[in-house]
Amino acid sequence: MADWQDGHWLSKDGLRLHYRDYPASARSRRPPILCIPGLTRNARDFAAVADRLAGKYRVIVAELRGRGRSERAKDPMSYVPATYLEDLTALIEQRALDRFILFGTSLGGILSMLIAATHPGKVAGMLLNDIGPAIDPAGLARIRVYVGKSGSYPTWLHAARSLADVHKAAYPDYKLDQWLEMAKRLCRLTDAGRIVSDYDSAIAEPFRVPGNESAGDLWPLVDALKPFPSLLIRGGLSDIISAETADRMTAELPLLERIDLPRIGHAPTLFEPESEAAIDRLLARVAKA
Repeated sequence: MADWQDGHWLSKDGLRLHYRDYPASARSRRPPILCIPGLTRNARDFAAVADRLAGKYRVIVAELRGRGRSERAKDPMSYVPATYLEDLTALIEQRALDRFILFGTSLGGILSMLIAATHPGKVAGMLLNDIGPAIDPAGLARIRVYVGKSGSYPTWLHAARSLADVHKAAYPDYKLDQWLEMAKRLCRLTDAGRIVSDYDSAIAEPFRVPGNESAGDLWPLVDALKPFPSLLIRGGLSDIISAETADRMTAELPLLERIDLPRIGHAPTLFEPESEAAIDRLLARVAKA
């Protein structure tokens, strides 16, 4: 595993938020990669990506408020994209990130598009992991069923089996060891020796209000993605981004590469061989841009 340092920044409303900072080598002149996880995810979700790219690139993996080691919000209604965007803007400003590449999974991809629209000229490239400007209502309905309902498990095996029950349609070929790996990315061990989800269950409160999950109509943001190379990785079984949405994105974004991964739903892990090869192509295009 690549070494990282724990970093922190302050939100506008005074929360102490956390990120992992994987350094680049002293010789690297490449723009840093800012990774933004999905709704219920944390910095461990990008560990494999960072392990592979650190050294060549500085990789910063932000944890949104209420996730991982970031402080929980006093007001649960601040768990919305507009506030997350404010938080990430504070990170960009406080760490003086002048030009960077964005990797965003699901909600992290929505925030990546918002950052590109509000920080013109700063984004050098973008990876959107199973997300686009339109979200399939079926996927939102599925997420609303489980988000915020954090179980408590006596062992990692129990947690893995619970995840398999919830997400088996998205990963039909997963074996037990892969579910265990997922459990260790999504969950944490408490001081009492129990396994729980590594996020504040209160994130579900605003998410249950229609519109709070996507920040409204995002199609106007597509224009902000046109100046730089981008990559869309879509799960072939995804219930979040439809093939039709991906087709329209491909038509409207001349610098977008799209790959679809068979027998994977929401969301790809980004350490599939096809994903790694596509990420390498994206970074090569950014270097030439």
